[in-house]
Amino acid sequence: MSVIETLVETPLGPIGILVEDGVLCGLDLEPDQAAEAKGELPAMLREQLIAYFEDGSRGFELPLDLRGTAFQVRMWEALQEIPPGCTVTYGELARQLGTGARAVGGACRTNPCPIVVPCHRVVAGNGLGGFAGDTSGRKLAVKRWLLRHEGAAIPDQSVSHPMPLS
Repeated sequence: MSVIETLVETPLGPIGILVEDGVLCGLDLEPDQAAEAKGELPAMLREQLIAYFEDGSRGFELPLDLRGTAFQVRMWEALQEIPPGCTVTYGELARQLGTGARAVGGACRTNPCPIVVPCHRVVAGNGLGGFAGDTSGRKLAVKRWLLRHEGAAIPDQSVSHPMPLS
């Protein structure tokens, strides 16, 4: 098994990347910067990250190993259907998937590959909502940055830019 753990500099600061056998398994928005890099990022992953941070309308087409429950994996697959520049509320996504908004939030919170699996595109019905388990601070600033970078409307109290899922 080939395992690559490395830090990548981005406009958001360093992010940690975990790749196993050429497949993206994890992206850490708050990595341990003292950790020693192990291996070189696959070219396809490096190129797509660079392209995304240069142009927020770019999506990702990467092999992923999303480890979680059947429900979490179904949620993370649904998140990948939300195009850059669009948002959907927790409630809207819950209705489309036949579940509850809290369950959607829980699956977003445990997303192993934020940015690539765009949980930042899920917002509250009355505002921005949380990101990666936080409702304030740096992670919420990252969510705002990602949405702006993609050209999405940033919700304040009740504004969202809905996107119907197929």
